[in-house]
Amino acid sequence: MTSQLDPGAARVHVLALGGSLRERSLNRALLHEAATLLPPGAHLDLSLLGVVGALPLFNQDIVDRDGPPSEVAQLKDALRAADGLLIATPEYNWGIPGFLKNAIDWASRPSGDIPQTFGDLPVAVIGAGGGGGTRLAQAAWLSVFRYLRMRPWAGHSLYLDRARERFDERGRLSDEAAREQLRAVVCGFVAHCSALPRARPR
Repeated sequence: MTSQLDPGAARVHVLALGGSLRERSLNRALLHEAATLLPPGAHLDLSLLGVVGALPLFNQDIVDRDGPPSEVAQLKDALRAADGLLIATPEYNWGIPGFLKNAIDWASRPSGDIPQTFGDLPVAVIGAGGGGGTRLAQAAWLSVFRYLRMRPWAGHSLYLDRARERFDERGRLSDEAAREQLRAVVCGFVAHCSALPRARPR
């Protein structure tokens, strides 16, 4: 599949979040694979993949006593700067993984910062898991996105089931059909972010 993004257009900066806390997380591997499939003129920022799992559980007492951890400001700055957000979500007990929701909760405080941090941010969700391919977790994220006034994109989907069978021993996606699905998601999402740029509050 070819991207409709103009190679001469301004660079599209997409922030990547997700994976699990496992050292050999398949969802983190999925994001690294996505970075290799980007069209010209796009960049996938993988620098915060480790940050979201290192945050303490959100507690307003921590904020009131010490202020938020420094990593929260780093996360919020990256969300503000992003033209799009790509999340690779695991699915735990048919739902959203706690550590990833925790990072979003930190970034949404104080609530007055939500329009600048999340407002009109295009977001796409993919996932690698068992028999359901994280379908239920991906659906569960939608209410969070809507509350934060983000812009969910569903031009293409990727529910990678039986994920352990689709990666090789180096953590590379070896299933060619799955690679093409991932390419469609990545290229389509970048084209969407380019064609309908995020509206940022003045």
